[in-house]
Amino acid sequence: MKLAEKVNVMRASVMGANDGILSVAGIVIGVAGATANNYAILISGLSGMLAGTVSMAMGEYVSVNAERDGQKRAITEESRALDDDFQGEFAFIQQKYMHTGISADLARQATHEMLSRDPLNIAVRERYGFDSGETTSAVAAALASMISFPTGSILPLVAITVFPPAIKVLATAIAVVISLTITGYIAAALGKANRWKAALRNVVAGVLTMAVTYLIGSLFAH
Repeated sequence: MKLAEKVNVMRASVMGANDGILSVAGIVIGVAGATANNYAILISGLSGMLAGTVSMAMGEYVSVNAERDGQKRAITEESRALDDDFQGEFAFIQQKYMHTGISADLARQATHEMLSRDPLNIAVRERYGFDSGETTSAVAAALASMISFPTGSILPLVAITVFPPAIKVLATAIAVVISLTITGYIAAALGKANRWKAALRNVVAGVLTMAVTYLIGSLFAH
């Protein structure tokens, strides 16, 4: 499996688990705000887990296929551009190299050497920012989400049903916050973003989701 494919699967897995934790936590805590009936809470959570699993898998499949379709169009257009106006593409890449601070002569030499080896891949990479030789699998991303979403959902489901009634909402919220910190950190690491900032953002979103759903559920408590 190529690096791009591994990253794609890891991304889908982490985001699937994150969404599973957050979505099902919002559901079960919302229902817990309305009733203390464990059966009702469990059924609601399981329904949310099933719906979310299908939704996430289909969403990944569609989005990755859409991205691949866009990349295929870009490769076709660039191939045509190289055939119709090679010098124009040469000049574009040379100018791009010059913008990095190297001289015109060195940029011209680098462009010539790069395009002489693999013109289409180099031109696609420089103009569109991706490697035409690396592809991602929509099926692999969908399967990763299909597995990770219910896996993430297990945590809030177990917490809300196992802990005593007096503390189950608080215990579930704490467990969810810890989990969202981990998934937010990992997602940021994969995307090479600020890890703790992303983790904090993830936790804030989770806390707000649980607070809003619990408040709404409590309005219907009887």
